[in-house]
Amino acid sequence: MKWLSVIEGILIPFLGTSLGAASVFFLKKSMSRENGRALSGFASGVMVAASFFSLLLPAMEQSADMGALAFLPAALGFLIGVFFLLFLDRVIPHMHLDKSEEGPKSGLRRTTKLVLAVTLHNLPEGMAVGIVYAGWLYGRDGVSASGALALAIGIALQNFPEGAIVSMPLRAEGMKKGKTFLYGVLSGAVEPVGAVLTLFAAGLVLPVLPYLLGFAAGAMFYVVVEELIPEMAEGKHSNVGTVAFAVGFVLMMALDAAFG
Repeated sequence: MKWLSVIEGILIPFLGTSLGAASVFFLKKSMSRENGRALSGFASGVMVAASFFSLLLPAMEQSADMGALAFLPAALGFLIGVFFLLFLDRVIPHMHLDKSEEGPKSGLRRTTKLVLAVTLHNLPEGMAVGIVYAGWLYGRDGVSASGALALAIGIALQNFPEGAIVSMPLRAEGMKKGKTFLYGVLSGAVEPVGAVLTLFAAGLVLPVLPYLLGFAAGAMFYVVVEELIPEMAEGKHSNVGTVAFAVGFVLMMALDAAFG
């Protein structure tokens, strides 16, 4: 029965991405700047709250026996997560697109950058879900089934706009709806894969679980600061992204309190 709950949990974020990608069938061909800001802001708020309430706090709770140094595993894991994503962003095409690119190959370059970058950033989210569910399966302190479910739902909420952020720009470039939907779905497919691999490595994961929870939080924070916040602040000043951030943060905080 536990494993059924785990399977359902690790598929929830993937469902969020797929539903977001499906928005290409219902919305206009292109996404307005204000809508893009709102989606990026909402996703940022959800990820920041999920990182703090579902990852960093449990990591510190599990290290409580270290006394005043209980923060250390979470802090070290957090920094490693940030620098790991920084390294990957150096070796894999970046999510921010060069708007000055022109010519027949520019569309392919932009498409490749966008899909690769979103896929890359979905991996730590899938790992985060897998890490938390592994902690619950093996009875680690500070990790509950409801807390793991809250994280999965929170990431799914964040993935909905992310799926739209992938599919809508591709549609605006003239790509067929079915193909843009497929790209959006594939960008999220790495999440259940990352979660399953983490679960299978539970024997290695559990002894360093506080570090890995911090690692997942650091990776998610990197995505927010490096990718989403610049997107929501781009162009003429607007408060839409800030308000959406607040809504996303409060919603994820409420989910964690309700399920945790």
